[in-house]
Amino acid sequence: MLFETAIGRCGLAWGAGGLLGVQLPETAPGAAWARLRKRYPDAVETAPPPEVDEAADRIIDLLAGNPGGGRDDLSDVALDLTVVQPFNRRVYEIARAIRPGETSTYGQLAKAMGEPGAMRAVGKALGENPWPIVVPCHRVLGADGRMGGFSADGGAATKARLLTIERARVTDTPTLFDMDFSVAPPKGR
Repeated sequence: MLFETAIGRCGLAWGAGGLLGVQLPETAPGAAWARLRKRYPDAVETAPPPEVDEAADRIIDLLAGNPGGGRDDLSDVALDLTVVQPFNRRVYEIARAIRPGETSTYGQLAKAMGEPGAMRAVGKALGENPWPIVVPCHRVLGADGRMGGFSADGGAATKARLLTIERARVTDTPTLFDMDFSVAPPKGR
């Protein structure tokens, strides 16, 4: 299933156990569909079940910067976790707890897993994430606040764009989202 979002055409693949994968937009026209077909060659194009349709709508809202008036973290979207290794599954479960607008680090995820020296392994697992956005690997940064890698088309620039949409704070430098542009009413009125 392909669907339009504020950042381009995304895709979803699903099975009986939940989502198998999420495809972020590609630069070239038709490339997202081609990549989705390559990742899931046995997939059959069919109408999505209601829960997949709802997941797409929620992703659209999140990527538009207006997640239904709240901060939808997509943590209840069903994933088919049988398609990933146990270590990666643990990384993804912890990463799913990072709310929109918040960030964590590779080291913090490794520590939360009880494996504080596994930062590189956490980074590798996030690079293999089949569910970007739903498993918010874009919310995980280097210890120094750097973007680190991002396996989607556009790399770190795409990661930065996703964090900007979510109004995530990645440095201490104020952004336009932090400024108060309200104007006080004139005195005497």
